[in-house]
Amino acid sequence: MLPSDPSAVLFDGPWRHRDVSANGIRLHLAESGDGPLVLLLHGFAGFWWSWHRCLPGIAAAGHRTVAVDLRGYGSSDKPPRGYDGWTLAGDIAGLIRALGEGRAHLVGHDWGGMLAWATASLHPRVVASVTTLGAGHPLALRSQIVRTVLRRRERNQARGASELFRSQLPFLPERRLRRNDAAYVERLMTRWAGPSWPGHPHDPADAAAGTTLARHRTAMSVRSVPHTASEHHRWAVRSQLRGDGRRFARALAAPAHVPVLQIRGEHDECVLANTLRESARWAGRGSSLRTFPAVGHLPQLEAPDVTVATVTGFLRGIRPVSG
Repeated sequence: MLPSDPSAVLFDGPWRHRDVSANGIRLHLAESGDGPLVLLLHGFAGFWWSWHRCLPGIAAAGHRTVAVDLRGYGSSDKPPRGYDGWTLAGDIAGLIRALGEGRAHLVGHDWGGMLAWATASLHPRVVASVTTLGAGHPLALRSQIVRTVLRRRERNQARGASELFRSQLPFLPERRLRRNDAAYVERLMTRWAGPSWPGHPHDPADAAAGTTLARHRTAMSVRSVPHTASEHHRWAVRSQLRGDGRRFARALAAPAHVPVLQIRGEHDECVLANTLRESARWAGRGSSLRTFPAVGHLPQLEAPDVTVATVTGFLRGIRPVSG
């Protein structure tokens, strides 16, 4: 059985681990470098180490680079509440201030990318730019899900976002994520990855992919994570029928006033190209969309060198702003 102690995810490397209090909870992070703050936000079933192949490169390009375990994940606190978009965006804004910074560049994958969009709308003063990997704007994702359900012959964004819907039942999602030492996480990542992942994770001889899969399984085996990871998804769907969800949608309706870089893998079946094209409506000046060939839903793991070069090139083109 894999360990359930949060300390099991504090892997060594060219970074330093520490905890920071923000928005009423304790958030764990791995940090490297100096310069303008770049905050890395992982996606569903991930944790800070999802960025281990990008963190040193972004830091070497002259940035204070921080990969955080989101609320409910890894070695961060896992309170019973607070998995709504309002609170999660507040966590990010609070963390930026707790790190002593006035603004940060947000780089988010999957759920972390949607959280970056939300933080830019709800806390615009602390966000200098947004980069998303395999993540559309929350309102574009909702719109595309509705459209592809009604037009069954299209490639289906609802099917691509199936993990959102699988999380809605009580108890069963947690059991699925926990069973057999979190084997489901390995199956997810295997399905999400494109052919560019060296050897592809199907190949047990590939040490890098094997370590990545094993460590993500370890992180999902940390006590309470299967439940809190599911709570992120439950709020995203269930709030659509409630007043807090409608208020959240209204708050995100205005375009962001910061440049946005959207990155998508050519073989990403989770977030379709139409969703990213529609997301461009909410992007500020200087925004762009990049597609990585032969890459799936995990660009930061499948093509880390290209990801680092693309992100740091984008950041170099942003006019410095005061905090």
